[in-house]
Amino acid sequence: MQEYDVALKLLLRGSAKLTMRELTGTAVDTWLDVEMPKVQNTRVDLLGETAADKGLVHLELQSGNDATMPLRMAEYCLGVFRLFGRFPRQVLLYVGEAPLRMASELRGRDVRFRYLAIDIRDLDGDRLLESEQVGDNVIAILARLQDHKDAVRRIVERIAGLAAVERETALGQLLILAGLRHFEETVEREARKMPILGDILDNKVLGREYKRGLQEGELTILRRLIEKRFGVIPSWAEERLTDRSAADLEDLSVRALDAKSIEDLLK
Repeated sequence: MQEYDVALKLLLRGSAKLTMRELTGTAVDTWLDVEMPKVQNTRVDLLGETAADKGLVHLELQSGNDATMPLRMAEYCLGVFRLFGRFPRQVLLYVGEAPLRMASELRGRDVRFRYLAIDIRDLDGDRLLESEQVGDNVIAILARLQDHKDAVRRIVERIAGLAAVERETALGQLLILAGLRHFEETVEREARKMPILGDILDNKVLGREYKRGLQEGELTILRRLIEKRFGVIPSWAEERLTDRSAADLEDLSVRALDAKSIEDLLK
């Protein structure tokens, strides 16, 4: 499931502006990559700051029902508050296939903690299809749609009209997200009707270039974490990082929060 997680993060941080507004009611101006205070789950998925009121928005992605989610969200909330002195607006975005069954609050005798839990199928996918941003169009594959086959056709047509690099990236992201709903064969059939996309599907460069894009995104985040904790990254460490996969880099980003040195992190 790690591929879907990375693809969604890149879309939500990028051109999926309408989706973010539908989820949070606002627009994120700046995305923050920060070291969290030590808790059991040390890394939030997406944390951003709005332009209008400098409010914080925390978006967490989840593909399975987790009974401990309210506790995790509370830990994230307090961790963000320790860092910024402000409570974030929190949204749990559920993208799994089974129905959403997770609670969205913690209650005690004198304590009540709540956040917003949204099943992505509650979003209006047809509205996302009308967006001028391809990120919204791609995410529509996971939302509520009147006609999934027609939606796939429209998304693929939109992707075919993009510039070459954007076209390859968007098609790769669509194939990954379509896998969450078992629509990947439908996407491939529609893509093959368009020679320009059929060539991409047959070209091994697609997989290599898309994985490179994911790797570069994770590497950027990891570099910031390392520099924040340990200062300038030495050349020997850069060499070890550049050949790591996106999955390896994401794992290192989590470990970086507790590592005592760069040597300890990359041993």
